Amino acid sequence: MTQIELRGVQKWFGAVQVIKNLDLAIEDNEFIVLLGQSGCGKTTTLRAIAGLETIDEGDILIDGKPVQHMKAAARDIAMVFQSFSLYPHMNAFENIAFPLRATRMNKVEVDKAVREIARVLRISDLLDKRPSALSGGDMQRVAIGRALVRRPKAMLMDEPIGALDAKLREEMRAEIKRLHIKQGSTTIYVTHDQIEAMSLADRIVIMHEGVLQQVGTPEEVYRQPANLFVAQFVGSPVMNVADIAVMEEQNAARVQVGGAAGGFEFPRELLGKLNGHAAGGGLALGIRPEGVLVRRDAAEGFLPVEAQIVEPLGSFDIVDLKVGEQVLRARTKAGYVIRPGERIYARIDPSQAHFFDGASGKSLEIRL
Repeated sequence: MTQIELRGVQKWFGAVQVIKNLDLAIEDNEFIVLLGQSGCGKTTTLRAIAGLETIDEGDILIDGKPVQHMKAAARDIAMVFQSFSLYPHMNAFENIAFPLRATRMNKVEVDKAVREIARVLRISDLLDKRPSALSGGDMQRVAIGRALVRRPKAMLMDEPIGALDAKLREEMRAEIKRLHIKQGSTTIYVTHDQIEAMSLADRIVIMHEGVLQQVGTPEEVYRQPANLFVAQFVGSPVMNVADIAVMEEQNAARVQVGGAAGGFEFPRELLGKLNGHAAGGGLALGIRPEGVLVRRDAAEGFLPVEAQIVEPLGSFDIVDLKVGEQVLRARTKAGYVIRPGERIYARIDPSQAHFFDGASGKSLEIRL
């Protein structure tokens, strides 16, 4: 079993604090993805766990034992980098075998261990080839094999497929997930690509400017974002966010977006759940494109809007709709909106709406 815990971790580079009071617990066999923009502190966090960076405050525990003062070699953790970092004069077999030879393992055991990991990674036929004769995906498989061959307590990956083309990235995502399931190792994976995060992670750790924003399953961070940053960072296309005014009616609440006349009708229970935010102002609505419902003919609850941009994406389209002075993006079936400038009708699905405090950006956790 390998459990990793960070308690109150802080890290400065000069006057810049790159990790701010980070608390995180990673369970045995869990696949954790650290997700965030460049410079948010995710790689520094990974390197601190590996022992490649020192921390200024806090504790890093592996299986309950503090390791922040231990050297990287003593932590029994393997790391895979974005650059393949293979020895060019060695073939794939020798590259994978290198960490085992460094421990003076006997030749028979080395051969057995290398061929076993090569079989798992499906590179048995490449063991005699040097890196210059391998594709980018195969080189990364060799790098992963070199990290895994000694069966470390945990595997750390720093954007390992970021240098590959789109097709290879898709293939390697599937390979990495399959390998994790087969090996059952605790894995921490760093990326800025939310598609990688959603497809690979058991839980996603979202960071921004050194601060942990939310930890949750892919479904949780997508459907229940903790704040505006998470709401607009996770998901493609990003969530629509608009400042709104909420007005009380006899049997409903009306949400005005972009100053559009009339506004969208919501259940009256929204007024009670807003708990005074409607009167105080500073309220934002979040709605993903699939929560913006459209139709060609007028109907109760639908507002007339103008289609501005139609973005065909194969099985579906993303359509920009002008709602007053605000643009909302809607997901429609392919070809539903024929051309920009077309007049259609839209409403917001209350069950998919999110409400955020305009000042702090925090979710009000309202569900209708």
